[in-house]
Amino acid sequence: MRDYGYIERFSRMGVGLFVHFGLYSRVGEGEWYLHLNKRAKIANYEKNITKFKVKKNWAKELVKTANSFGAKYITLTTRHHDGFSLYDTKGLCDFDAPHSACGRDLIAEFVSACKEGGILPVFYHTLLDWRAPEYKDNFKAYIDYLVKSIEILCKNYGKIGGFWFDGMWDKPNEDWQEDRLYKTIRTYQPDAMIINNTGLNELGKLGHEELDGVTFERGKPFTVGGGERPIVGEMCQVLNDHWGYAKGDCNYKSVKELIENLADARALGCNFLLNTGLLGDGSVNPTDKAILSEIGKWVKANSEFVYGARYCDLTAENALISKGEDCYYAVIKDAPMSADLNVQRKEGLKKITLGFEAKKGVWLDDRSKIVIKKNSFIIKPFEYGRSLSLRIAKIDKI
Repeated sequence: MRDYGYIERFSRMGVGLFVHFGLYSRVGEGEWYLHLNKRAKIANYEKNITKFKVKKNWAKELVKTANSFGAKYITLTTRHHDGFSLYDTKGLCDFDAPHSACGRDLIAEFVSACKEGGILPVFYHTLLDWRAPEYKDNFKAYIDYLVKSIEILCKNYGKIGGFWFDGMWDKPNEDWQEDRLYKTIRTYQPDAMIINNTGLNELGKLGHEELDGVTFERGKPFTVGGGERPIVGEMCQVLNDHWGYAKGDCNYKSVKELIENLADARALGCNFLLNTGLLGDGSVNPTDKAILSEIGKWVKANSEFVYGARYCDLTAENALISKGEDCYYAVIKDAPMSADLNVQRKEGLKKITLGFEAKKGVWLDDRSKIVIKKNSFIIKPFEYGRSLSLRIAKIDKI
């Protein structure tokens, strides 16, 4: 019988950092620049390879940012839809980082930094390719190229956490030879997660029996699994509107909204994968770094819930309930601050009424006690000087 322990371990990681980085990062107009921008021409775009210079400590800085955010894994674009690879393609093509001005295998540096920093490396890899002529004219030959590319990533970087595929939705009626693709991974990386993004229109759809997870791209997740084998759900969110760095994008989501996204995902037992698009030299965008660090403060204060929550079907009034090893967690949004006296006087403090029997608990962020009477308790305000927006109550099982 097959051992699915690697899936359980991955689901326990809770939080990941999605990273879009490639030749498009130099342009600074998003990862779909080559396909959507009317000014973009392949011949001109390819010239960026002579200017693609990446600073030496980019990967270590990235891992440091991931750790400050509380991420346990990083999913990095090894090749995106423009066809440019951050790894050494070993002669398959010369449109890769070693043939650029950078002159280095950036995936080797990424994996090394991850292992040094206690982060699990996961490889995003495109399935479609806007640049490869075979993708349009000889699909079988293109699949050969794709499988050989994945084999290179499987064989040359030691043990990795998994593969995150994207793009099969571009040609839904073609034979993608999924059995062959996934068998290649299982041959060399038997404990690697295999996830295939089903696209915005297919949130939560598995697609193939060999897949280990389902994605919710910018969408609220729901519980997954319940079949013969474990499945991980993963909510993918972006800080602003673009996945790849776009210098003209200042439409950032609030820290509060992103924390709520994270809490919703974890309460339902899904991982939360939050994206940053690196600058052209591999640096983390300072704005992104600051937001990730702020979210990381909440993650640290509520780490027991973030890494230990599991879905359960219990309910509560004014709270979302999940379970831990020997407890329940109540996710409570819009917790007041002690100085907000008008709210307390006019509206009164919200009461949480549990749909199950309980007697006591603690607030995770300050470990103060919760007294539960008749299965109800009052939301404790944050002390003046603190306002984490969202509180987690740990409720003891009876």
